[in-house]
Amino acid sequence: MASSYNSFSLHTTAEKFYIEACDDGAGDVLAIDRVSTEVTLAVRKDIPPSAVTRPMCGIMGTIRLVAGMYLIVITKKKKVGDLLGHAVWKATDFDIISYKKTVLHLTDTQVGSSVLHEQNVFPSCLPSGFMGRLSISLFKGAIEYAKRYDGFMQADQRFVWNGHLLREFMAQPELHKFVYPVIHGFITMKSCCINGKIFDWNIISRRSCFRAGVRYYIRGIDSEGHAANFVETEQIVQYNGAKASFVQTRGSIPFYWSQRPNLKYKPKPQISKSVNHLDGFQRHFDSQIITYGKQVILNLVNQKGSEKPLEQAFAKMVDSLGNGMIKYVAFDFHKECSRMRWHRLQILVDMVAEIQNEFGLVLISLTKTVTKNRIGVLHVGQRIEEQADFEKIYKNAWADNANACAKQYAGTGALKTDFTRTGKRTQWGLLMDGWNSMIRYYKNNFSDGFRQDSIDLFLGNYAVEEADMNTPLHEPKDWKFLTLPIIMVVAFSMCIICLLMAGDTWTETLAYVLFWGSASVVTAGVILFNGRDFVDAPKLVQKEKMD
Repeated sequence: MASSYNSFSLHTTAEKFYIEACDDGAGDVLAIDRVSTEVTLAVRKDIPPSAVTRPMCGIMGTIRLVAGMYLIVITKKKKVGDLLGHAVWKATDFDIISYKKTVLHLTDTQVGSSVLHEQNVFPSCLPSGFMGRLSISLFKGAIEYAKRYDGFMQADQRFVWNGHLLREFMAQPELHKFVYPVIHGFITMKSCCINGKIFDWNIISRRSCFRAGVRYYIRGIDSEGHAANFVETEQIVQYNGAKASFVQTRGSIPFYWSQRPNLKYKPKPQISKSVNHLDGFQRHFDSQIITYGKQVILNLVNQKGSEKPLEQAFAKMVDSLGNGMIKYVAFDFHKECSRMRWHRLQILVDMVAEIQNEFGLVLISLTKTVTKNRIGVLHVGQRIEEQADFEKIYKNAWADNANACAKQYAGTGALKTDFTRTGKRTQWGLLMDGWNSMIRYYKNNFSDGFRQDSIDLFLGNYAVEEADMNTPLHEPKDWKFLTLPIIMVVAFSMCIICLLMAGDTWTETLAYVLFWGSASVVTAGVILFNGRDFVDAPKLVQKEKMD
């Protein structure tokens, strides 16, 4: 970063915002005009004595909503640790401050659609998983070893989530010290000991802002080859001045397909038949190879049922690509490890054992490769599995990482993390998986549309125009949205009542039960048949997300 400022003061007047860098002796002040929105540099003596002052940690950016422009500031942060001599911060709280002093200029319709003029749209896309100012060396192991990302303009734009919000600051380098490039992800930093040797062990997961979204509404790739919900996870080991890094990536299967919610527990994936898949597929892996080098693809989807066409198409495209830099390994995880047969994961280990030395991008042997071959923490012949204390830290850190990444796109923690933590499935783990599955079902069908709209608004995929009189979020519900569920609930309730309060004869009771039971079943069938009309679908960028 151009500066190491850690604290700021926000001075507010009726005409301007003044942001003062408190840790600097130069007296630089950023002035933002609340009427013209012009951003300039000022000095401390320009701040009026009448200004209302409050502390803050930095600027996340600005955004236009229906009510006008808003300033987004980071109000709280927490130090996560130090990496390569640089502090790593996590932004934990935010505030959204309107340039306008009132909302009297809004119409009744705009006021009724408060989502786009109040800050309740942002909690869905401003989780505590955001990492604060990254004045750290983020390096890519063998690819860009120890490369410095010095400041916002040189940061990897794939992972800077507030790039759109900072568009007014990007062209003026002198303003960069007031803003925070923010990476959405998760970081674990541990100091560990093996054989009396103390070393730093870190995991950093960075979530891409390209084609980002919730679990079901964002699948496949876009025309630029960006895979949906792409995450780069880097493991960094530092010992006695030596450094080693291992990078793995995950993302949606990289061709054009969708899986829209429709009230079913697991919607059927649909592969697009109207586009050339290979073009986007090739762009994706060309980018991967340029950035990371040789690739090992581990595909764990089902090889039967509704996911079978995905696996077949993936394998076929890899063959059609004919690129020697890519190796494809398909492992039917659900079939091989069903009925608690978790020891069969060894099959996957054996499948990749022969290619791990050539490609080096295989997670299973990550720690053994990094620590023994590059760092020298382990003695010859020693295995990580023999280091009980470190293995516990290692497994829990990866389980925490999985939970954080899953929450960001699926809405709950990851499934089967009890096996990651303990090496076996537990009854409590099965119970928690069932609970998380129910929460996922509810969120995927009834709240993810709003969450997707929040993400699209935050990333700039949808821009609110000043002249907008109406908002797409203000959309009346179809009659059947309320009518059919009410009929179903009433019919089911009457069926239960008839069972509990029997009539004069059993034939009379049976007739009532059959009538109301049939009514509830038929209504439920109609609802499921029209499932897409009942789910909470995104409204701001609807066409792009549903093609």
